[in-house]
Amino acid sequence: MNIQNTIENISEHEEKTFRDSVGTMDSTGKRKWVFPRKPKGNYTTKRNYTSYLLLLIFFILPFVKINGNPFLLINILDRHFFIAGQPFYPQDFYILALAAVTAVIFVMIFTVVFGRIFCGWLCPQTIFMEMVFRKIEYWIEGDRNKQMKLERQAWDEEKIRKRVTKWSIFLLISAIISHVMFMYIVGYESVIRIMEEGPAQHPGNFVTMIIFTGIFYFVFAWLREQVCTLICPYGRLQGVLIDKKTVNVHYDFKRGENRAKWRNGEDRKAVGKGDCIDCLQCVVVCPTGIDIRNGQQLECTNCTACIDACDEVMVKVGLPKGLIRYATEAEIENQSQFKFTSRMKISTFVLFCLVVFTGFLFQDRGSMEAKFIKPAGSTFISHNGKITNTFTYTFLNKSYHDQSVTIKVLEPQHSEISMPNGRIIKVKGNELLKGNINISLPENEVRLYKQNIELGVYDKDGKLLDSYKTVFEGPFKIQL
Repeated sequence: MNIQNTIENISEHEEKTFRDSVGTMDSTGKRKWVFPRKPKGNYTTKRNYTSYLLLLIFFILPFVKINGNPFLLINILDRHFFIAGQPFYPQDFYILALAAVTAVIFVMIFTVVFGRIFCGWLCPQTIFMEMVFRKIEYWIEGDRNKQMKLERQAWDEEKIRKRVTKWSIFLLISAIISHVMFMYIVGYESVIRIMEEGPAQHPGNFVTMIIFTGIFYFVFAWLREQVCTLICPYGRLQGVLIDKKTVNVHYDFKRGENRAKWRNGEDRKAVGKGDCIDCLQCVVVCPTGIDIRNGQQLECTNCTACIDACDEVMVKVGLPKGLIRYATEAEIENQSQFKFTSRMKISTFVLFCLVVFTGFLFQDRGSMEAKFIKPAGSTFISHNGKITNTFTYTFLNKSYHDQSVTIKVLEPQHSEISMPNGRIIKVKGNELLKGNINISLPENEVRLYKQNIELGVYDKDGKLLDSYKTVFEGPFKIQL
């Protein structure tokens, strides 16, 4: 009886205290290095294919062009921005701002319904760590037990050889990632040119590459899961957003408790034992070092490694799979099957609408932006009963193809336009073109010293591409 009370007191103490510290640190604050066992199973295979596809996209995308434009380019210094091959200019940043707000709403709704699927399946940190660097580590040092043995081993020839090989490959991959990331900023042509010309010609660029290579190496060789548990704000955010109806990786405690070791031929239900045989395979396979049986924790990235590990054990002992599975907390408590609920359907529809809205924002920018500004210090000219103003036009062709446009005065009527090179202006695709035009109005229509005037820009088919309101100046008149 005393032993039973002691066990209950220990369990109660652990339940109260395990959330007070990070699983990868001991009570003194010293880091506990995680040596996860190599996962295998249905979910791991699917994650592998997903990650390989995303890695392929990441490494190929900088070389993809649409109508001569890079598919994605974020050059902040030179203010060159291309998204899906479409150029974006400072004038379009309100669209990016709206898209950013839409993305935040998307993330919040997605997390409320589907939990941290992004972390386990799509996050770059997870993909590079688990699908690139971790696999190299398995290849060089072996699985969990061999890595732990190597860690305890003295610095002999084997340990030095394996560690130097691993660190060298890690450094090389970090340099490759840095170069590819740089391609998304300046374009692959510029990166290749800088590499060919050498550090003497571009010292600043090479220092930048060295810094970012060092950062990537530090993150994936040493920091690792600490990015998810200590740095990334999304882990804390999901703790606020999820509830009992959120889909996450959960341990079925009602089916699994009371956990106890496996004994062949034993009727576990008859003796009051749950399906969890306390093999700890879900713990040793976890890349963040947590015990999923303790419930939802911010360190959990929903990587599904524990699901595959548990299912493998359940098959071996002849128990049903799914002791650890994707489910909501409400489903675990009620012992019900997963259902695509009305809440999920509505949320998915809202998410779809947000994606469509974002796509609409990117497409509905207009193919031409026009401005008409009076040059600084200019004034009007009065001649033959007409008042003439000079304007500097700025045309920004946001389309891929050349456009031939004409200018018309929409208001007031009876105006005349004279241009040095005729009425038709040719603007090349993605070109910013400037020039001057003269606009004349009859004196009797100029009733104010400064009056509003609106000009329109039309394509060759007579379609209005853009309009702009400006001010037309005339002689000062005293109103009686």
